[in-house]
Amino acid sequence: MEKILKIANSPTVWVLCSIVVSISLIQAALFMRMAKKTAKEIELPSEVTSKAFRIGLISAIGPAMGVFIVMVGLMPSIGGPMAWSRLSIIGAAATELTAANLGAQAAGVELGGEGFTLTVMAVCWFVMALNGCGWLVVSGVFTPGLEKLRDKMSGGDAAWLAVLSGACSLGVFAYLNVNEIVKGVGNAIASVAGAISMVLLIKFVVPKFPKLMEYSLGIAMVIGICCSLLYDVFFI
Repeated sequence: MEKILKIANSPTVWVLCSIVVSISLIQAALFMRMAKKTAKEIELPSEVTSKAFRIGLISAIGPAMGVFIVMVGLMPSIGGPMAWSRLSIIGAAATELTAANLGAQAAGVELGGEGFTLTVMAVCWFVMALNGCGWLVVSGVFTPGLEKLRDKMSGGDAAWLAVLSGACSLGVFAYLNVNEIVKGVGNAIASVAGAISMVLLIKFVVPKFPKLMEYSLGIAMVIGICCSLLYDVFFI
């Protein structure tokens, strides 16, 4: 694994990934410039735009920290550059983690576990990239017709569409969790504790502190890990 991570963290990979991240930074700068230009055209007071920018900047800290926690968790498996690149351009921590796990499972091994070779890591990279490409293709090509597709699938019932989407997500994550739970008591404790923590956070904590919503995944993961470590320390 050390040899694999040496390649994954090589200067060449850092340079290639930095190009992708730089493109995201350039896009953000262009959007900011366009917003500033539009604000002048519609004669929006500068104090309003400055206040909106500060609010957006502060609000982004929460989501960024949640993504950062997942990025740190991915680095020991797929390398720092790729984790940094993927979560910089996508920002969907749960999605990227799922894609990495699916890539490893497709190769028949555990993410970062025994049998995780350079080829398997390449498969994980490919799955994560393919997942991102899917979003780009769908949003770029099918967005004009998505409204009609949504109405056709739901039969005009938005509530049913929400239930269908939620059921699909639950099925995917349940499949991933079952594969982890059967590996041992420690894994099972981590999964169950993380799930319970997520429910408690969403039900009792987030309503009082809405800004913690973006932290919830990272917090639940940390709680699950801590519970598993406590089991290993006191019972093994």
